[in-house]
Amino acid sequence: MKSNKNNAVAMQEFDNEQVSVHSVVTKYHGFFKMNEYSLQHKLFSGEQSQVFTREVFERGDAVVVMPYDARRDTVLLIEQFRAGAIRGEDSPWLLEFIAGMFDDNESPVEVAIREAKEETDLTLSAENLVPIMEYLSSPGGMSERIHLYLAHFDSELVIEGATHGLPEENEDILLHLVSRTHAMELLSQGKITNAATIIGLQWLALNYQSLSL
Repeated sequence: MKSNKNNAVAMQEFDNEQVSVHSVVTKYHGFFKMNEYSLQHKLFSGEQSQVFTREVFERGDAVVVMPYDARRDTVLLIEQFRAGAIRGEDSPWLLEFIAGMFDDNESPVEVAIREAKEETDLTLSAENLVPIMEYLSSPGGMSERIHLYLAHFDSELVIEGATHGLPEENEDILLHLVSRTHAMELLSQGKITNAATIIGLQWLALNYQSLSL
């Protein structure tokens, strides 16, 4: 049967105006925060939902930076320990891109520049950064929004195997310079399990030809 475009269902017809937040109660507040929301929203039927509660992990937003040397078709990966990966059977030392959370009154570009210096000793400027996308990492229970950037850099200025990171934040970061094709092989082999790194590499696979200098 041929579809009738005139009968197409509207997508994302609702917005924040169709949500009523009755209360927000903080259940935990340490380095992170857990809030319990009491809310209701408009249903696709046109009716209103019942009032219900959802606990939301208020982690704060973050920036991810994918360093790519287009001249040499090379990416910079970092390796570091992640406590959240202990429960799995694979290694909790993950291959990732540069990432970090916002300090007070920082813009995404400022976070990208700061984190690149702290984690890899890369000196970036706003001109080196290309915004890729913003996305919600796990909106079913977490409010975190990720700002993903491509960073043009000169891989000859990076020392393979160097270690960086802030000791006061218990960071111990190892640098890996790999070709784009090797990074894609690591991805296909399941060696890269960090979501932001997977998304960045998949974007790069689709767009690297337009980035050649």
